[in-house]
Amino acid sequence: MSFIGNLIWVIFGGLISCIMWLISGILACITIIGIPLGLQCFKIAGLVLFPFGKEVEIGRFGAGGLVGNVLWILLLGWELCLMHLTTGLIFCITIIGIPFGMQHFKLAKVSLLPFGARIYSE
Repeated sequence: MSFIGNLIWVIFGGLISCIMWLISGILACITIIGIPLGLQCFKIAGLVLFPFGKEVEIGRFGAGGLVGNVLWILLLGWELCLMHLTTGLIFCITIIGIPFGMQHFKLAKVSLLPFGARIYSE
């Protein structure tokens, strides 16, 4: 079932979202200071491309992860989280869109705190 969900996801916007995350990661990696932020963008881009069948576990970050998450929230995170929350709410208006809205809520969670987040298959 996750194959069908991922296929529909990619066709209706997942590929474009993944490309945008990859471009953001490349732009962040241009500067030496932005490399950790860019690596998190690449991690999230893989999740954005195929979100069905994957789960996200938030936590397990040390002092470096705490500093990274604070910088991430201030620079990128809150906007991305707000975008995914809004899109998820719009999708949840219809019964057919609820699975896609739930994926956006998962992406909102990892968009807010990517440092220390672990993405794994179900």
